[in-house]
Amino acid sequence: MKQAYFLALLSALTLAAGPAGAAADENSNIALPAGTELQVRLTSALSTKSSDSGDPWVGRVIEPIFAQGREVVPASSRVDGHITYLKPAGRAAGAGEMRIVADTITTPAEGTFTIVASLQDAEGRNGSKLKDEEGTIQGPGKDAKEAAKEAGIGAAVGAGVGVMTAGGKGALYGAGIGVVAAAIHSLAKKHKGVVLPPGTEMTFVLSRASLSKQVPAPRPNPSSP
Repeated sequence: MKQAYFLALLSALTLAAGPAGAAADENSNIALPAGTELQVRLTSALSTKSSDSGDPWVGRVIEPIFAQGREVVPASSRVDGHITYLKPAGRAAGAGEMRIVADTITTPAEGTFTIVASLQDAEGRNGSKLKDEEGTIQGPGKDAKEAAKEAGIGAAVGAGVGVMTAGGKGALYGAGIGVVAAAIHSLAKKHKGVVLPPGTEMTFVLSRASLSKQVPAPRPNPSSP
């Protein structure tokens, strides 16, 4: 009889604790939904001259992020990422390029979010800016297409001058001179690399949802005064 009573009491306690336990477990997973904007201020320096592919970078959250009706990522939370692609600048190779990603967000209370986020906006101090949807940042200068276009314009202008001065042969001669002149002009304009100094503001967008478990508060030590 006592055993039956004990089992019935244990069952009742389990049922009573079930919803509360489920709610606590549900609240322990904080989700950042896909499409969440992450605004970051860079605290380390990055450049195509001194950095390498794979190098880490660190930043701080500018604007807090809210989820499930409350703030889960406060401003100044740490953001860690790395460089995935880097192309140094060169006179003939064109402007420098760099691609970076954000990997984690570390918060004081919610732990660490491991994220997949693409760069949507960034602007360096020397005019570096976002080039494409892949998040490539390009330094100031012309790319290969622009250089080719400039050479074509030079050839056309040279050919026109040649026709006016010496007919058909003059056109060929003038076109050649135009290409050379355009190439010299292009090389004279030194291409620049990407420079992202500390303080550079960047905007990332989460490509998929990210979960993080809350960090439990430390229990007081009974032996401590």
